[in-house]
Amino acid sequence: MKKLHLFGLAGIILIHSPIIAADDFDKWQSQMAQEFQTFQDERDREFTRFLKQPWKKIQLRYGEKRKKKPKPKPKLIPIAKPQVPTKPIQQLPIIKPVVVKPPVVIKPPVVIKPPVMIKPPVVIKPPIVVKPPVPVVKPPPIVVSYPKGKSIKTKFYGHVLRFPYETAFKARFGKKINKHSISRYWANLSKADYKPLLAQLKKQQNALQLNDWAYMLLVNKIVQKLQPKHLTEQKMLTWFILVKAGYQARIAYDKKQVYLLMPTKQKLYDVSFFTFDKKRYYAVRLDGSRKQKLGQVYTYDAQYPRATKVLDMQLSAALDTRPQLNIKNFTFRFVGKKHQIKVKYDKHIINFLRTYPQLEISMYFKAVIHPQIGEQLLTPLKPLVIGKTELEAVNLLLKFVQTAFKYKTDKAQFGRENYLFPEETIFYPYSDCEDRSILFAWLVRNLLGLEVIGLDYPGHIAAAVRFNGKVTGKSISYKGKRYMITDPTFVNARTGMVMPQFKSITPKAIQF
Repeated sequence: MKKLHLFGLAGIILIHSPIIAADDFDKWQSQMAQEFQTFQDERDREFTRFLKQPWKKIQLRYGEKRKKKPKPKPKLIPIAKPQVPTKPIQQLPIIKPVVVKPPVVIKPPVVIKPPVMIKPPVVIKPPIVVKPPVPVVKPPPIVVSYPKGKSIKTKFYGHVLRFPYETAFKARFGKKINKHSISRYWANLSKADYKPLLAQLKKQQNALQLNDWAYMLLVNKIVQKLQPKHLTEQKMLTWFILVKAGYQARIAYDKKQVYLLMPTKQKLYDVSFFTFDKKRYYAVRLDGSRKQKLGQVYTYDAQYPRATKVLDMQLSAALDTRPQLNIKNFTFRFVGKKHQIKVKYDKHIINFLRTYPQLEISMYFKAVIHPQIGEQLLTPLKPLVIGKTELEAVNLLLKFVQTAFKYKTDKAQFGRENYLFPEETIFYPYSDCEDRSILFAWLVRNLLGLEVIGLDYPGHIAAAVRFNGKVTGKSISYKGKRYMITDPTFVNARTGMVMPQFKSITPKAIQF
């Protein structure tokens, strides 16, 4: 891939310019701004020239699918026979509430070797996510005034945002799609004053905690407002804005349409792509659709200067929405007692996650759940685990996930494999093994503070928990640590129990 190189004026100016007097600063600043504009125009002119050169013909590959499991997921999940709760070989720590005063220590039951239990039990650290129910006041979305020109309003997950724009952003592309028309379109856009729009986008990205994918969705929202009903112009303008924002966005075309191509840090599934310089460029769709059959297309062999960012799909921060809350009820029984939990979920978050392409399963295990939804789950469950041993608490959470959620395979519910984030598991009427394991792992980490890993069986996903004491049952060793197998899909199964068909199989660990 060719990279466009231009001399940096700033370094030359610093070496050869004399010290500037204070009264000449305004004049110098104006001169620097003009010289910088010249540098920027020169960069765009060079890129425009590259766009006019012959484009490469490439073959887009259809999106990679996850490897087929040797065994399909069970259509009906097995139910374990009721068993007497297994006593731990060594007394486990007791789950304690977080209080200001020193907690009252519950005496451990008598064990075979009392001298071993002289040390006070280790109190589970307070969960990271569970905080006092004090509402966190977030700054409102920042709105930048733009007196020079026009502005548009767009809705974005409950917020109404305003952005400046140039008249050139509404220009039509033309009927013919080729390298010459694309080059002309880029040249016309690069002459527009696009910096105020980029500045507002950056501020909204910070204010709303947008990751790269959410940022792309916001750009697409603006573009749809500027170019309604014109898909070619939408993709071209999205490409231009993303490149100017520093992303390695790329355009390809065939006889009928243009395609927006983006490299990502993580592998995407069921998304068409082509490989360029050993890097995959995905033909991303921003509407959540996965139906896109591609063949031969043409693309350019150049990279815009300083456009170096690739999409990071990780959900490391919760998208700030103006919540549209709905309530869902969950019931389950544990040791003969019925529990009912009401959980609020945000429809805006569900709509956002629905646009996500499918990722590696580890990305779902380590995704951040929205704090408001997280509290809705943790607050009613927390009193149920206080005063219980780690083993009892884990078994309670297992029973909750096993029985409060209805089971159905992704094929039956969605017509395809579709891993769910924890918020989606709460929302959708059904879930299967990986969805339950992801949610269970999140609950154990954030409610009990215990280490969890995922387990990958042939055609099945489960989890495993590391206790602070010995527990009987089936376990797995991973990186020198012992994890007890816990299966949120095996109804009524307690810690250490494995589905009958997997008893002789050692699963692969999923670290996150």
